[in-house]
Amino acid sequence: MIITTTPQIEGRTITEYKGIVFGEVISGVDFIKDFKAGLRDVFGGRSKSYENELLVAREEALREMEERARALGAHAVVGVDMDYEVLGQSGSMLMVSASGTAVTLE
Repeated sequence: MIITTTPQIEGRTITEYKGIVFGEVISGVDFIKDFKAGLRDVFGGRSKSYENELLVAREEALREMEERARALGAHAVVGVDMDYEVLGQSGSMLMVSASGTAVTLE
């Protein structure tokens, strides 16, 4: 399945708009990752544990969006947008949302 941020696909004609599809993932960051990231804030550097958590959440959100588009009989998802939010009182939850328009192609 083609997934793109562009509103169309070069060389292909959109024949039907199936609707907006979403993929959402809310992931908790555990105490150890939170502690290590806190140390990075003090001493500098990149937080590999947070980066990995973000990567996994993003891939899952895209996969979920693709599955929903497939269930509608779509060949592609165009106009994809990714959103990221931190949730929870202590900011220990990460939400990644992917959305786009499911379409069929000629």
